[in-house]
Amino acid sequence: MDPVDDLLATMRIEDARYVQVEAHAPWGLSCPPRHLARLVLVAEGSCLLHSDALTSPERLRAGDCFLVRAGVGFTLCDADGSEVVDCDDLAAQASGHRVRLGGDGDPARIVSTRFTFDAIASEMFFALLPALFRLRLDDVSGGLLRATFDLIEQECSANRLGAGFVLSRLSDTLFVQAVRTFCADVGSGTVGWIAAFRDDRLARAVQDMHADLGRPWTVGHLARTAGMSRSAFAAVFRERTGDTPLNYLATWRMYRAKVLLRETTRSVQDIAAEIGYESGTALSRAFAKKEGVSPGRWRTALGKATGPPITTDR
Repeated sequence: MDPVDDLLATMRIEDARYVQVEAHAPWGLSCPPRHLARLVLVAEGSCLLHSDALTSPERLRAGDCFLVRAGVGFTLCDADGSEVVDCDDLAAQASGHRVRLGGDGDPARIVSTRFTFDAIASEMFFALLPALFRLRLDDVSGGLLRATFDLIEQECSANRLGAGFVLSRLSDTLFVQAVRTFCADVGSGTVGWIAAFRDDRLARAVQDMHADLGRPWTVGHLARTAGMSRSAFAAVFRERTGDTPLNYLATWRMYRAKVLLRETTRSVQDIAAEIGYESGTALSRAFAKKEGVSPGRWRTALGKATGPPITTDR
């Protein structure tokens, strides 16, 4: 299982909501920074996108789609100066999955889906995302994303038996398609673990590392797997991921430790053996250094009070 499959299986979408905004000029829709991430498609018409994540406003047209990370706000409007409505206030007015906004001028249709994830399980993916990312819909993965939006729209319009169940599953699929499109759009200048998988020089070694986190990997072992010298492998790895091979490995081991502590009752010793630590004590030291508490205290605290989930908003 590669990291993307692993993350998607672990993240487990807890909730997904979909809404269509039928807007007519003049109109404006504000989504302030909240503990949410959002996936938005301009289905018809055009609009201006404002966000602190952008250097300047961008004009979006039919077919443009973007993904917004948690904690990032944005505003959509037909033109500067139009009255702006908070997205939560608008959602409260929604009839089913549709809501109308604005006056009686030129139309635009905005569709958006909200997803809820466990914050711990989704940590590695959302840490990778830029604040606001435009998704291309003109390649294979983007075409599938648009097709999934279309299926959701048809299901909303038909209102057939079991529509809620079908919409939930299609929304899950929509998120997976968005992840695929994002991964496919990772360019040559992007730094991160997905970039490593898209580099033919590193892909085999990184794939093997993820397949067996418990193996006592060394830079030499990984370099031989990649068919490179140790020094060349280390240099290319840092260039593509922004990290050293062993720090990268330690980060993923720690992520897996937190998932296993959260999802299972297994002992720290058992978890340590699975993810490559010599003993439970070694894992506890590494865990405390990164998280500030021991694995046991972290697991206990998690059971008492979990943080807010990470979501993709409407």
